[in-house]
Amino acid sequence: MVDAILGLQWGDEGKGKIVDFFAPGYDVIARFQGGPNAGHTLYVGDKKVVLHQIPSGVFHEKTVNLIGNGVVLDPVTLKKECDIVASFGVDVRKNLFISKRTNIIVPTHRALDKASELAKGNDKIGSTLKGIGPAYMDKTGRNALRVGDIIDHNFKQAYQQLRSKHLQLLANFNFNEDISAWEQEFFEAIEFLRTLNIVNGEYFINDKIAQGKKVLAEGAQGSMLDVDFGTFPFVTSSNTTSSGICSGLGIAPQQIRDILGVTKAYCTRVGSGPFPTELLNETGETLRKLGNEFGATTGRPRRCGWIDLVALRYACMINGVTKLVMTKADILDHFDQLEVCTSYKIDGQETKEVPFQMTQHAIEPQWKSFSGWKCNTSEIKTFSALPQTMKTYVDFINDYTGVKVSHISNGPGREQLIATE
Repeated sequence: MVDAILGLQWGDEGKGKIVDFFAPGYDVIARFQGGPNAGHTLYVGDKKVVLHQIPSGVFHEKTVNLIGNGVVLDPVTLKKECDIVASFGVDVRKNLFISKRTNIIVPTHRALDKASELAKGNDKIGSTLKGIGPAYMDKTGRNALRVGDIIDHNFKQAYQQLRSKHLQLLANFNFNEDISAWEQEFFEAIEFLRTLNIVNGEYFINDKIAQGKKVLAEGAQGSMLDVDFGTFPFVTSSNTTSSGICSGLGIAPQQIRDILGVTKAYCTRVGSGPFPTELLNETGETLRKLGNEFGATTGRPRRCGWIDLVALRYACMINGVTKLVMTKADILDHFDQLEVCTSYKIDGQETKEVPFQMTQHAIEPQWKSFSGWKCNTSEIKTFSALPQTMKTYVDFINDYTGVKVSHISNGPGREQLIATE
């Protein structure tokens, strides 16, 4: 049996905390896509930890963690993370496993990412420059190196061949940055990677399922960044939606049970791209400050706005979401009035559908207003104790999306999560 936790907006929905909360109920936590551009923030005791590659169940002693084949893995980032995790007394050699089919980010992927983004000028995508796009391009181009390849004594030769191809591409960008320091760090990390549990991921996870183990698939980024269904071309390079679970882990669709979709009580986005409900005013700035909306990976200030229910219902539809988890509801404690986007006006026509290409349209969000609750909800433990105005806000989202909010997060702590039933 497999359940999944996915982001339903443009990432940064607070998935790390949600996975961490539910992890004790599962035997296996598996990352199925994305790379080190993901930043899943957890709190271990009173200490903040941001994980980029390792699944968020790593701090639970009895939980097995798998990095699936749909991930692109940066060995350098992984080694640094393992060192951080080890400082908390966790031995990753006991509970972390990596699929042989997982693709590797090499130093020249990072160089290509940087060179490509610089060449775009004002049309840049907003890449985190971690080599993720070029790594996925090599995967689909059938050029990639995979984790299983490091076991082969000819790995360095294969690396040199791929490096040569990349250097030819970099010459077209007139990119001459010295990457020798990156390469030294990379090969040190490869030696470390060899000491970890490298497995046939698809057999590993299907064996667990056959044994009756409970698996939680952990998504990275958000549905509106999906390479097929997101706000293309301002998207990531993988399938962030539920379809990526099967291809990213090697499991059959009928194994999937619940899809838990995570949404903030408002909206944020990092980097370039369409954002219909963005607030370029004092309200948007207030959301940013109150919500501490700065990227966990990059530190970049996030763009902020009211919740977009058109996009949220779309994400629920394409993912088959069975339950919603609403995060950062306490940030709305401070507002007299709240707005939600219930439709778009495009070229004078009102629609509740996400258009094929958001960048080709001037989208005018249509709003519905709600009274704020203007009280501190961060200490509340039960749904019944929440203010009625907050329940009204949540009920409207339930009705609009057709999916029930099952949990409401009212603060960063793991215990600050209220079940609605």
